[in-house]
Amino acid sequence: MELVINKVGLKGRIDIPSDKSISHRSIMFGAIAKGKTTIKNFLRGDDCLSTLKAFQDLGVKIEDDGQIITVHGTGFSGLKPSINAIDVGNSGTTIRLIMGILAGTTFTTELFGDHSIAKRPMNRVMGPINQMGAVCSGHDGTEFPPLTVTGTKSLLPINYQMPVASAQVKSAILFAALQAQGESVIIEKEKTRDHTEDMIRQFGGTIAVSGKEIRIKGPQKLIGQEVTVPGDISSAAFFLVAGSIIPDSEIVLNNVGLNPTRTGIIDVIKQMGGKLTIQETGNKENRAGTLTVETSELTGIEIGGEIIPRLIDELPIIALLATQAKGTTIIRDAEELKVKETNRIDAVANELNKMGATIEPTDDGMIIHGGTTLHGAHVTSYGDHRIGMMLQIAALLVKEGSVKLDKAEAISVSYPAFFDDLNKLY
Repeated sequence: MELVINKVGLKGRIDIPSDKSISHRSIMFGAIAKGKTTIKNFLRGDDCLSTLKAFQDLGVKIEDDGQIITVHGTGFSGLKPSINAIDVGNSGTTIRLIMGILAGTTFTTELFGDHSIAKRPMNRVMGPINQMGAVCSGHDGTEFPPLTVTGTKSLLPINYQMPVASAQVKSAILFAALQAQGESVIIEKEKTRDHTEDMIRQFGGTIAVSGKEIRIKGPQKLIGQEVTVPGDISSAAFFLVAGSIIPDSEIVLNNVGLNPTRTGIIDVIKQMGGKLTIQETGNKENRAGTLTVETSELTGIEIGGEIIPRLIDELPIIALLATQAKGTTIIRDAEELKVKETNRIDAVANELNKMGATIEPTDDGMIIHGGTTLHGAHVTSYGDHRIGMMLQIAALLVKEGSVKLDKAEAISVSYPAFFDDLNKLY
């Protein structure tokens, strides 16, 4: 599709779509809890709908009246074998987290997804889950989907030092540990988003977190709750960057989730000199706020270490931000970008360089030379929603030529109304 180019003065207020990570987990926790869970502000994007359908396939009654999702939880023991293999679509969150839940069942489940999922490594989850006594295997003995998971009612607790900083891997182990016979200990490489830990407590479970060490005893029983999903800061990131780099702009974003394990993008914008203000509106259980961003003079910085898990999904749009800053920005310690919907290191460098940026990919990140002028090009999202949205924001800076985006439909995975919301700001 042809992208909108050469826009100045983005002004207005928009409601950011619901948090993708919390939407996924609200369905999962509702299913494995006993009793009714109601979910308000659920993200009806393709990925989260894949999670909803997966649990319907596992025998959970889930109703959607267009406003509220109602999950009639069965508890872990009430899950039933799916008649067919479960299709997770493009959702890495669905396939990785559900493996931990299936680990404690009494049956075998087959999981598959689209061509992108078929290329995403699963050993990082299969390894610890198999150590706990379930049997997870990939296609033809590989680590790639389709997968089969054969559960056991005798799951063993695990003492696991995580080799990668991954909230998905951690969450899968936590779901299994909730069903294990005894105490599991998980030690994170770096602190990652803690929605799963928060929701264990919200649904009546117990978990102890001290720094990077997590202790959880099983088996536990969870109770259905009311969940209100805040706006997704990963979706807000595209407009935070647009407001920072498009001339004469001021954008207000409502109800953005402010979980501290997710707010690295805010820290980066401020460190680069961005004009960003926060008015908190949520509470301890639902941390959220109104964000206002204005056009800013930015300076390149180095991004690495413990902040990376707090902004891993935002790195593609941060790379674009860095192309408009003075000086050089270095992103390091971000190897995880290679195993997202696509290799995001290569995808960002390839596509923005086509448009006139100067980005050098590295083994664990990229070197971005700022102050570049972008021009038109024929680009692709590679089927990755975050690459697609990043390229549309980049196109707003283009003054010469046009920008044609292949595979624009991928954006519906997390932000079906992205182009509509962008139009509100012209």
